[in-house]
Amino acid sequence: MDKFNAVLKIANKQTNLGFGLVSLLTAGGEQIFSSVLFRCPCNELNFLYGMVFLLVPALALLLLAYILSKKMWKMMTGFCQDGTNICCWKRMLHFLKIIFQISTTALVAPSSWIAVALLNGNYFECAMTGVNVSYYSERLCGSANSLVECRKDVPTYPCGGGSSGNDREAVLLTLRAHSQILGWLLIAFVMLSNLLLTCLARCSSPVSYLQLKFWKVYSQEESNLMDSYTSIHAKELAERNIESFFKQTSPQHIITPSNKDWEKISTLYKFSTKDHYYSTLHKYVETGMMRMASFKSAESPSDNPAVLNFVDEGGMCL
Repeated sequence: MDKFNAVLKIANKQTNLGFGLVSLLTAGGEQIFSSVLFRCPCNELNFLYGMVFLLVPALALLLLAYILSKKMWKMMTGFCQDGTNICCWKRMLHFLKIIFQISTTALVAPSSWIAVALLNGNYFECAMTGVNVSYYSERLCGSANSLVECRKDVPTYPCGGGSSGNDREAVLLTLRAHSQILGWLLIAFVMLSNLLLTCLARCSSPVSYLQLKFWKVYSQEESNLMDSYTSIHAKELAERNIESFFKQTSPQHIITPSNKDWEKISTLYKFSTKDHYYSTLHKYVETGMMRMASFKSAESPSDNPAVLNFVDEGGMCL
């Protein structure tokens, strides 16, 4: 029960419901890994084994968050084929800005995994008992009756080994205390960073609170409707082509946007206080074909204020 209390504490500390759900699922997964899969080898592999369970799943969650990010793939698609005359360093700067914005969300699950794993202490105990550093071993066994014997038996402590039960319990309690301290420090750092970034984004917001709220709703609705209309239109086009093929008849005329049209609405939105558009699609519809012909794809990199991150994701961030 104590383990799952730690999970609930992590979830409750998230200010965003989506972040809280991700943290809850990640922390629950960590508990399953810890209780079912993790078995410390209690030999010279302790450090490597513990670090792999502590860090590699967090890295996998980070990469998965990047893979599932709409904004990531919207930026990457055609990035290497961009023929615009933009300085390479400017494009790279825009790229790094967007990566930073995506990372603020992508780091939620990995940090939750590491924080809960540290509060649990199993991975840290296993890893630290395998550290082959004389100074660290001496500090760890400082209260043991026999320093030499303690240093020799430390790798076996997570499995209940060692000749002295009192020495083993003292070392494991020290390691668990270190692990939990690091866990709470990580939680405090993540929450403080989230608060500071949110405050900075809100303070630099170019729109009012109510307009920002409307913008978020519009962005989500546009994303949902785009998915729906895309599915319907693709189905109609596929049905027409199949029917024409099997019946050997001339295909009915179905209007489909051109490659240039798709390209214009697929760029990351670049906010401008001079306009009142809420997305590239909105701008495309409002300005019409003639004006959109002059719309440069050089604007595809996004340098939106952080508070407008949701515009290109169809979701809510800061």
